[in-house]
Amino acid sequence: MRILLVEDDVSLASGIRLALKSERYTVDHLGDGHQALATLENHEPLDAVILDLGLPGVDGIDVLLAARRRQNHVPVLVLTARDAVEDRITGLDAGADDYLIKPFEVAELKARLRALLRRSAGKGVSVLTCRGIELFPDTLHVTYQEQAITLSRREFTLLYEMMSHPGRVFTRETLTQLVYGWEDEVESNAIEVHIHHLRKKFFSSLIRTVRGIGYVLDAETLTSTP
Repeated sequence: MRILLVEDDVSLASGIRLALKSERYTVDHLGDGHQALATLENHEPLDAVILDLGLPGVDGIDVLLAARRRQNHVPVLVLTARDAVEDRITGLDAGADDYLIKPFEVAELKARLRALLRRSAGKGVSVLTCRGIELFPDTLHVTYQEQAITLSRREFTLLYEMMSHPGRVFTRETLTQLVYGWEDEVESNAIEVHIHHLRKKFFSSLIRTVRGIGYVLDAETLTSTP
């Protein structure tokens, strides 16, 4: 899952990125309101945004309002030291999906982010199932025929995205954007390698190649359980 972190406190941002990457999220970081505004107005493929309000350049509230005006409905978790009730109401009315007051515990941030992602999917899915594969988004656990399977962070992200959108054909470029951050070095055949590994760890027909377009996990193979 790809997360955009907008936070001008470099030390705090570094700690959040480290914590979330350990949970297999792909985290991109921006420290300026102008950059955040441009990214959200361009509708970059993101699963969620963690947004500080006290940003240089453009205030976080203005960033949020502009994104919602452009019909960008990406889930937004606001981080802020503004703890007055009026400030929280302003943030929620501007389009925030959740609000976390600084200072906070990283465990609470992770829990709120998981809940936000579940709500944004329109369902509280605790397990995705596909022909003997069980993927648990909250615990980052995957089994195949009741045996635990070890996946890399990027393999897990790729499998999660495809199991979350069965029947959707993903281009290589889209998968690259979902799996890798802006600062990551990406080999030209990286997605093909990840898909090869997933097929090898599970079964060859799990992900079907759509020649000249990309890859798909067929819809009829998947169920979800709340």
